[in-house]
Amino acid sequence: MSETKSPLAPAKFPELPAIAGVRLAAGSAGIRYKGRTDLMIATLDPGTTVAGVLTRSKSYGAPVGWCRDCLPGGTARALVVNSGNANTFTGQAGREAVQRTAAAAAKLVGCAEQEVFISSTGVIGEALAVEKIEAALPEVAKSLAPANFAAAAQAIMTTDTFPKGSTATAEIGGVPVTLNGFCKGSGMIAPDMATMLGYLFTDAKLPAAVLQQLLSPANERSFNSITVDGDTSTSDTVLIFATGKAGNPDIASAEDPKLKSFKAALDRVMIDLAQQIVRDGEGAERFVTISVTGATSSAAARRVGLTIGNSPLVKTAIAAGDANWGRIAAAVGRAGEKADRDTLAIAIGGTLIAEKGGPVAGYDETPVAAHMKGRDIRIDVDLGVGHGKATVWTCDLTHRYIDINGSYRS
Repeated sequence: MSETKSPLAPAKFPELPAIAGVRLAAGSAGIRYKGRTDLMIATLDPGTTVAGVLTRSKSYGAPVGWCRDCLPGGTARALVVNSGNANTFTGQAGREAVQRTAAAAAKLVGCAEQEVFISSTGVIGEALAVEKIEAALPEVAKSLAPANFAAAAQAIMTTDTFPKGSTATAEIGGVPVTLNGFCKGSGMIAPDMATMLGYLFTDAKLPAAVLQQLLSPANERSFNSITVDGDTSTSDTVLIFATGKAGNPDIASAEDPKLKSFKAALDRVMIDLAQQIVRDGEGAERFVTISVTGATSSAAARRVGLTIGNSPLVKTAIAAGDANWGRIAAAVGRAGEKADRDTLAIAIGGTLIAEKGGPVAGYDETPVAAHMKGRDIRIDVDLGVGHGKATVWTCDLTHRYIDINGSYRS
């Protein structure tokens, strides 16, 4: 956790209302950090359903493997997350640490161990002192309360400079429902399925299978459409819990028209959280929106956008306020998707710079240079080869990124 808040941070953590059937608490286990919280627990009422997306990294952490095994059960009663140690590349000891954490939480809640979901974030390759978690959980659980979303978000931070939360309301069949979410992430951000750590809670009544069918595409439009540094985490996890307390009509399919409002709310919350992660990118000074149109498909457009967003040359140019559009064109060319230099068009800040194979005649860089000095940068790319489109978000790459990551373990 950095002492200096990102210049792109929201003014404050939002007011997240209570979600019926959810209680949260945060406390200190002393895993790595001193003088701050590093452990959170959420308890969920019986009947809560769950869905999730997990990293495709082959070097996934022990908690990811545990969640992957538990998700088919479709029910959840608790969530335990620690920061300071990722419990990754820790072998059998890491798997035992997860099982012991699940057993301790299950005993507190009175549920099966497989209904306890677990995440860890922090340093890779160091043994997790699970005995500290076992000792701290009963004390932390004493402060369980519905209004503790901000405290929970704070406890899971690592190099984050601010806690990240979002909320929205919707209706299902005329019944109001609430959706809250919080997440952490600042570096090692190039999600390949989900993101760093993200948790969503709703009082909606939805079967686990429907939840999964809602979460996966929403994840593609949000957490899978951001990048900070091109590195996919070993611990990426996004989970959604539905307590069913709202009492909305039964839903049997994700295509039910009664879910229209809820789908929109889910998109809003997940995109908001994803953008907050980019705004907290390690060392970030500028937030960048990259819109790609005219691709052969939406997936192709997203891959082109992420190639631009992952380019160190593009990102350092943005950090310097340099409208070097040639670097954008080069990134498009190596993205591996269909493109044609003679149909490619590039605009920055709404000013068309290049089209039809070259710079726009009489191009004046003055308004673009002024735009590049701001905090929010917009890049628009039209490939001119199809109808696919996508929007991705990234940040610039500054020397501060090196400072943060060069001293991360010290």
